[in-house]
Amino acid sequence: MQAATPLEAALRRDRAIVLAGVVGVAILAWVYLFYLAWDMQRGMSADSMQIGMGLAMSQVRAWGAVDFLLMFVMWAVMMIAMMVPTAAPMTLAFATINRRRLEQQQPFVPTSVFLSGYVLVWSVFAAGATLAQWGLNTAALLSPMMASTSPFLGGGLLMAAGVFQWSPLKYACLSHCRTPMGFIMTEWREGTRGALTMGLRHGIFCLGCCWVLMLLLFVLGVMNLLWIAALAGFVLIEKVAPAGQWISRITGLLLVGWGVWMVVGALA
Repeated sequence: MQAATPLEAALRRDRAIVLAGVVGVAILAWVYLFYLAWDMQRGMSADSMQIGMGLAMSQVRAWGAVDFLLMFVMWAVMMIAMMVPTAAPMTLAFATINRRRLEQQQPFVPTSVFLSGYVLVWSVFAAGATLAQWGLNTAALLSPMMASTSPFLGGGLLMAAGVFQWSPLKYACLSHCRTPMGFIMTEWREGTRGALTMGLRHGIFCLGCCWVLMLLLFVLGVMNLLWIAALAGFVLIEKVAPAGQWISRITGLLLVGWGVWMVVGALA
């Protein structure tokens, strides 16, 4: 019997390798976020050029090109930290199909290509979020820690997110994210370009499911690590929990109630 090549031997351990890669990417992203949050909170000298201080200072003055770039990197890393772990079931499903194709001597594509498409979608969202933050900063609606200073803006975003939790678009996109093997079987495309397209399509479905929830960071604090972790955990629960849809609906009611309470409190 012919000995397995190193590549074949590695692909037979695909689930462990892919899972380790996903966890590794997420850990690196979280370490970066912890550094930024720590650097912003501890305060630094006026002549410091540290990234965290640059992010904080950009909230109290007009943005330049460097400020925009720093904010985009922050948002992109944040989306990787939050969303790549939630894509683990789909990524593992893709790796499993690739292993079976290799065993049948069919062409295979590295799982990283699929994941790159997914990350690209959330990077586009990061660019949009950066533009939104620039607009809010220009209108003086954000604090130095990047949280809304307007109860009407905060309440409006909370109510919008709550209503969206009940929308048909939410559940149409969520259904694709909850059935990894179903998505792989119906959306399979051959070759490197096909794998990238699959990653893009999965990213689009995931974005359609979660984009309004991500905007809640403007209410809770863009650099509030506790809320970032809570949102990431909630998205994962929506995707994998048996009662994910009911959790979404109940959460939607709570968000609407929170938003109404915030607005009424400002009017009182």
